[in-house]
Amino acid sequence: MRPIRRGDQGPAVAEIKTILNTLGLLGDPDGDAEYDTTTETAVRAFQQSRGLSVDGKVGDETWRALDAARWRLGQRALYHSVTDPLVGDDVRQLQERLLEMGYDLGRADGIYSGYTARAVAQFQREVGLVPDGSCGPATVNALRRLGRKVVGGRPLMLRETAAFHASGPALVGKKIVVDPGHGGPGDTGVVVPDGPLRWTEADIAFDIALRLEGRLAAAGMRVHLTRGPNPGETMTNAARAALANDLGADLLISIHLDGHQNPAADGVATYHYGTTSGVTSTVGERLAGLVQREIVARTGMRNCQTHSKTWDLLRLTRMPAVRVDAGYLTSPADRSRLVDPLFRDRMVEAIMAAVQRMYYPVEADVPTGSIDVSKLRAAAARAAAAH
Repeated sequence: MRPIRRGDQGPAVAEIKTILNTLGLLGDPDGDAEYDTTTETAVRAFQQSRGLSVDGKVGDETWRALDAARWRLGQRALYHSVTDPLVGDDVRQLQERLLEMGYDLGRADGIYSGYTARAVAQFQREVGLVPDGSCGPATVNALRRLGRKVVGGRPLMLRETAAFHASGPALVGKKIVVDPGHGGPGDTGVVVPDGPLRWTEADIAFDIALRLEGRLAAAGMRVHLTRGPNPGETMTNAARAALANDLGADLLISIHLDGHQNPAADGVATYHYGTTSGVTSTVGERLAGLVQREIVARTGMRNCQTHSKTWDLLRLTRMPAVRVDAGYLTSPADRSRLVDPLFRDRMVEAIMAAVQRMYYPVEADVPTGSIDVSKLRAAAARAAAAH
């Protein structure tokens, strides 16, 4: 959809304002269907609270989040539909409640999937309700009556961490998806003319991803790219997440660059899945921290920290996933580094070191910047020769 922005009018704007009013972010719209400055400010506040990109426009991702936000648990019956799954804040509230009670349904992503339906059926069976996997008034009432079943830590965190470390410290055989951001007709991301040259986010992100693919494969990992250098069509973030899920990946790393109207903006930032209510991918959060620290230590770039977001690519993946914004293409300082192939190699080495550290037990972790990535390739060669 074309983003709805300040100055637009019509029924879609009226619906946006009605939802914002329901959420307490906007006064009574009073039948007004104009996207004015007050509406833009309310949209920015909503985007900030939901971990979305804050631009004041209602594009696909913001609209889906607004549509989901109108629902509260108990306002409608919830059920599993294969072709058109229910999405909403009420689903996320149900998932968070079940996770608190110790049921294994994966991540609280607000989508009523088969995993959620099975967890609901298990709960219903245990409390004497018909285990049909749908959440109606009787199930909601039973959930509200009962307290937590699990104490001593967040069940999702404990389960996610234990499953990840059970695979062992070696990289050989692990499966990773590397996602070069953007790509496809007309989707170049940030574009900066530089004399006779023209630098694009899509091209540089793909080059970094291709270098990372080669290094990780040499270390024994099974690596998949989400796109080639010139894909025939643009992939949505939801499609990239679905590809990683279908491949059964252990990790996903997405490579992007940033841009800003102020050329003084520079630095690297890394993002992981997390909501304002405290739900997070614990392993993804740790991976983001390791990637961020390794890149800063090995490249000297400004540290713009790690952040939690609910972007589709991070929310819909069933494995730990991070997005690396590897510098500002609009910054002369960052750009001069990013266009240097040797610098991109250092960035790739930093990400490789972070991936290896992810598989070390916390008690066996090593200092940032201390891993020699050439030894990872040597270790992979020895392992291959042994087999």
